[in-house]
Amino acid sequence: MTSESNAALTARVDALPALRQLVESMDMRARKSLGQNFLFDLNLTRKIARSAGPLTGTTIEIGPGPGGLTRALLLEHAAHVIAIEKDRRAGSILSSLCTAAGDRLSLIEADALESPIWEFGTAPRRIIANLPYNIATTLLIRWLAHATAFESMTLMFQREVAERITARPGDPAYSRLSVLTGYYADAEILFDVPAEAFVPAPKIISSVVQIVPLAQPRYDCSAQALELITRTAFGQRRKMLRSSLKKINGEQLLAAAGIDPEARPQQLDIESFCKLARQFEADGKAAP
Repeated sequence: MTSESNAALTARVDALPALRQLVESMDMRARKSLGQNFLFDLNLTRKIARSAGPLTGTTIEIGPGPGGLTRALLLEHAAHVIAIEKDRRAGSILSSLCTAAGDRLSLIEADALESPIWEFGTAPRRIIANLPYNIATTLLIRWLAHATAFESMTLMFQREVAERITARPGDPAYSRLSVLTGYYADAEILFDVPAEAFVPAPKIISSVVQIVPLAQPRYDCSAQALELITRTAFGQRRKMLRSSLKKINGEQLLAAAGIDPEARPQQLDIESFCKLARQFEADGKAAP
């Protein structure tokens, strides 16, 4: 894409009505049922867009709403943005932006929970999104199973979830989500976003997290077995592993994997959980 075409696109986007004005004129209020909180501050949304690096290939946005982050992605010269929105109201409010962007913006009316976005567009793919809080964790776990399809994921979560994603063994926030993310990718919190930046303002602080998938999972084990082991262990996180894993023959499993049965799940690193997953799978194959 030439600098001239980028400049022309920037001029067209800059000429659009201000986001807040557009939303008020079309009475598009954020819906709690969809987990919507809109961002109007273009300086902030452009900071989020820039933090993802050069926006070559396909940039996938989930829940664009009135298009605050979408505008920022285009102004930061995204080669092609695919915006996935479940709220049918978004089509009319984004129509002027779609016209300004031409073939550099595709709006898809769909539910992100049912969309195989790892197949959308062309590589390198990135996800950049202010995720609806009520489905953010579910979406992330779904995408991690296809992590190698993405160059990176730059996502906004409530701070509590961001801390769980990036926590290390022994941290109070260390959880199943920490293990699954670390199995597939490297992750870090880039910066916080104050509640007052949103409309309506939530009662929590949000954080932008950068997730960079590994070329292959960090350790060798079955992803399905790891999912089961972590869900079972962290389902009773205050108990010793021999108790929390009791229903899947925890004592024998831990002994075979060489792991202290009196340890608690938040003390185990990812490699140890993968050992348990491998042992669980081996025991299953060995069973008559």
